[in-house]
Amino acid sequence: MDRIFSVILREIPKLIVVGGSAYPRQIDFKWIKDIIDSYRPKFNIYLMADIAHIAGLVAAGVHPSPFGYADVVTTTTHKTLRGPRGGLIFCKPELEKKINSGVFPGTQGGPLEHVILAKAICAEEALRPSFKEYIE
Repeated sequence: MDRIFSVILREIPKLIVVGGSAYPRQIDFKWIKDIIDSYRPKFNIYLMADIAHIAGLVAAGVHPSPFGYADVVTTTTHKTLRGPRGGLIFCKPELEKKINSGVFPGTQGGPLEHVILAKAICAEEALRPSFKEYIE
């Protein structure tokens, strides 16, 4: 915790990104948010959680969720959510315009209806008890 405080004071970041592709421990999103909130009035730091590799674990409730703590949450649908290749960005309403302006136009890609439907199906499947059994 002291090391994170010292890095924040030294670097004064605008954004802190948490997440990992091969991190074997749980991420304490609340603890990280508490650190950021202690500096937010002075520095206006945002927290982004990339949960691409643990989204299925979060959806099944076997890993703590970043929702409610992170300002932005990004994930893929093709890893532990067992969906099509693609991604999702969730953000607080006050960041929606900034996020959309950074994505549209140019980096979004086409609205492929079959992929949109497949993402919806994988989200629905993640709500099923069988999905939690699969994840566990």
